[in-house]
Amino acid sequence: MAQGTVQVTHTGTSRWRRRTGEYASLAAALEAAADGDVLTVAPGTYRENLVVERAVTLRGPEGSPGSVRIAPVDGVPLTVRASAVVQDLHVEGQDSTAAAVLVEEGTPELLDLRIVTRSAAGIEVRGGARPTVRRCTIDNPAGAGIAVLDDAGGVFEECEVVAAGQAGVTVRDGGHPRLERCRVHHASGVGLSVSGENSALEAVGCEVYEVKGSGVQVTGRATAFLTDCDVHRTSADGVTLDTDAVLTLADCRIHDIPENAVDLRSRSVLTLTRTTVRQFGRNGLSVWDPGTRVDANQCEIFDSTGDYPAVWISDGATAVLESCRVHDVPDALFVLDRGSRADVIDSDLSQVRNTAVSVSDGATAQLDDCRIRDAATGAWFRDHGSGGTLNGCTVVGTQTGVIVTKGADPTIERCTVDSPAEAGFYVSAGGRGSFLQCRVTGSEGYGFHVIDGCRSTLTKCRTERCARGGYEFADGGSGAASGGGPIVEDCTSDESATLRTPSLPETAVQTVVQSAGLLGSIPGQRATEQDATAAGPEPEKAARSPKDVLGELDALVGLESVKREVRALTDMIEVGRRRQQAGLKAASARRHLVFTGSPGTGKTTVARLYGEILAALGVLEKGHLVEVSRVDLVGEHIGSTAIRTQEAFDRARGGVLFIDEAYALSPEDSGRDFGKEAIDTLVKLMEDHREAVVVIVAGYTAEMERFLSVNPGVASRFSRTITFGDYGPEELLRIVEQQAEEHEYRLGPGASDALLKYFEEIPKGATFGNGRTSRQTFEAMVERHAGRVAQHAEPSTDDLTLLYSEDLPDLP
Repeated sequence: MAQGTVQVTHTGTSRWRRRTGEYASLAAALEAAADGDVLTVAPGTYRENLVVERAVTLRGPEGSPGSVRIAPVDGVPLTVRASAVVQDLHVEGQDSTAAAVLVEEGTPELLDLRIVTRSAAGIEVRGGARPTVRRCTIDNPAGAGIAVLDDAGGVFEECEVVAAGQAGVTVRDGGHPRLERCRVHHASGVGLSVSGENSALEAVGCEVYEVKGSGVQVTGRATAFLTDCDVHRTSADGVTLDTDAVLTLADCRIHDIPENAVDLRSRSVLTLTRTTVRQFGRNGLSVWDPGTRVDANQCEIFDSTGDYPAVWISDGATAVLESCRVHDVPDALFVLDRGSRADVIDSDLSQVRNTAVSVSDGATAQLDDCRIRDAATGAWFRDHGSGGTLNGCTVVGTQTGVIVTKGADPTIERCTVDSPAEAGFYVSAGGRGSFLQCRVTGSEGYGFHVIDGCRSTLTKCRTERCARGGYEFADGGSGAASGGGPIVEDCTSDESATLRTPSLPETAVQTVVQSAGLLGSIPGQRATEQDATAAGPEPEKAARSPKDVLGELDALVGLESVKREVRALTDMIEVGRRRQQAGLKAASARRHLVFTGSPGTGKTTVARLYGEILAALGVLEKGHLVEVSRVDLVGEHIGSTAIRTQEAFDRARGGVLFIDEAYALSPEDSGRDFGKEAIDTLVKLMEDHREAVVVIVAGYTAEMERFLSVNPGVASRFSRTITFGDYGPEELLRIVEQQAEEHEYRLGPGASDALLKYFEEIPKGATFGNGRTSRQTFEAMVERHAGRVAQHAEPSTDDLTLLYSEDLPDLP
């Protein structure tokens, strides 16, 4: 067959038609062919716009794939309007307003086509056509790879979209194709796009990757079903649903996504079964808006690469997770906003850097028979209206098992918290909660820690092996509600030697219902302790006068410039108070301070005395000291830092809030650090409650200078900076002498000179502890003294009290 010709083989029986023939053009051959004829195209380039309107077979020569090029100057290179077979052609289009291959009618078969084009679409199916497309490749950097429109359908098997200027596959206006074992990649738009009512896509064993948009997008009442598919390496979300979309993912894998792995909103519904979601930059599942719902069964969400919760439910959305695993993520499940709800059944949440379950802003979460392991916080019900139920859950290896704050009121039933570092259950700041048949074992802190007079209810709970005590109900202070305190019924603890019987405030005792009660059911509770509690709290220690407190300040070793600064400030405040009593204007004296200096120079001690002085002068209500650092103020996610800072400020009301190493709130490379949120919250609280709390920020001199320079809003609220200098050798010696006197030791002959030389020679680098080093030196001398004197059969009083130069430790 000559090049550039078309051979037609006639398969019919009509006598007036010749059985074979050769034609110089494709158009002439198609015109002459009848249904069932085979058109074999010789190698060459054909600048024709082909229209196949009969059920013929149009193919290139066997054994020469790609040798036949259909490449017209403009228009549609190949249009199919019949149940034809088109095979082994290379199709090229140049018209950006038209498709390269257009299928309008029938059930044709397109086999082994290579479409390299710059068209509106590589293959477009419309008008009710139902093609079968096998092993075709589409390279179309100008438009969509495959478009199925207008109630059309069809099956695409083992096809590949290697490039697309828009969506890799787009389905709209009622189209409903099926994709089997197809690959879509290097699209400049969405990988698979399904939109519009009655539009549907079914994909089995397909892969979508390297697309500059979402991997899969379903919108506008469309429906999609994906089975055994991979979506990965997108530049936007992995899967997106919007506006009443419905999507089912079964046995799929979504991974290496820079944004949300799955994002759905506006009444969309997603069902996931045996699907894995991993390596995502934002949320694994992001669910928004009333009516939006996710049902996940036997799924795994893990290995987050960002700082966001793995599952985010907000704005009234709903999620159900059953037999799922969420692990190796910053936070596992966040439920926010009134109307939002999460139901988690028989699932595992583990290796969570921050909070496993967070419920806030009126949302609800129900966890049944779930396991939470290795998280900073197991579950946190944060604020008023937030609640739900934890039923039959276990929480292992957390800092705190369950936290309830700010009016939240969950129900916790038959849950066990094992080996928490701080507390099994912690309730503060107006939190409530009902705890029924709950258990805490092996806590390094408390079992149940309820403070601020919170009205929690504990029924038939038990604690075992809690280092600081099974139950601790701390005084709510001035901010506690009248008549507050937990209601406790039939709760027990073990006989562990480490158990410290809780000291209940009077209000808590009054609210215990008529039953065995907490005091009656904790083993080891002595009658004398019960009597003492019933008799009421011990009288408060009498407050000291300003003169007495200043006397203690003067007794401190060294710190002469510090003492002068504190006295000057105290004098200003005292004179101002007297001027006000005399009806005169008093100069405004800001009481907030900056302490700078090395560790161990007495900053915390002076802060405590300063608070006591202000209380003695009537400036502060109580004068107590609350010492915090960055870890106490900065949370793990957006919003939690403000809560922590507010709680620390509230604890310090009437006293001094001492923030050690305050510069850590504003690191030089802050990035997305939440320390700024703590600073902003603190500045606002200082402004709103300027008479309630005195704030002292402390740290190394250079670091504090930088901290104040980059946070002018903070610097403007502090009256003065007091610098604590390092102790000299003589002052360090005097501290050791004070320690010895306090503990009934004496320095023997030559010990003072040896100590003075020791302190002159000791390295004074960044880790030098000043007064702390003196105390550690004294402790080391006592230990070495004990080892020496223990060898004496009958030591004398001098043997037991005298410290010598030989007791000094080696220089570090």
